Amino acid sequence: MNQNRKAVSPMSNVGRNLYVKEHITESLLRLLEQKEISDISISELCDDAGIGRASFYRNFDSKEDILRAHINQLFDGWKSEWGKNSSLPLSAGIGMIFGHFEQHMAFYRLLNERRLVYLLKDVILEIMELKPDLPKAEAYAKAFVAYSLYGWIEVWFQRGMQESAEEMLELFRSQGV
Repeated sequence: MNQNRKAVSPMSNVGRNLYVKEHITESLLRLLEQKEISDISISELCDDAGIGRASFYRNFDSKEDILRAHINQLFDGWKSEWGKNSSLPLSAGIGMIFGHFEQHMAFYRLLNERRLVYLLKDVILEIMELKPDLPKAEAYAKAFVAYSLYGWIEVWFQRGMQESAEEMLELFRSQGV
């Protein structure tokens, strides 16, 4: 269940964990604007967030886990919207993904700048519902689209997201995908 800050008492364990997650995410993003993730210590991150190390380790295993959780949180809105429109063609969903990246451009530019785009791969594979137990034709078709999309996104980010989401979708469609 996705808890939001307003629905949870700040004094409950859930409320404290939401506070920790929010503050540590904000701190990590702020620190990433200044330096590489490898140059940010857990102690520095906790000090900046105003939380203890135990709180960090109660909620996360690594700094990358903070970013994965943030990416998943950002994608929750996309997943909800796609769930309402799942009968649309795949190209519409891909267009929505490009739109999502455009909407959160500052965050994704920061990920690219810090060479952390690889964190998106798992989200894209999940979106494409790529699972090893799929029939082989479906598994390979989904893998082709998922990894192609991931590659396109990575190059788009490296190019500075010069093209609009609409242009990216048209380019993707022109490939016959």
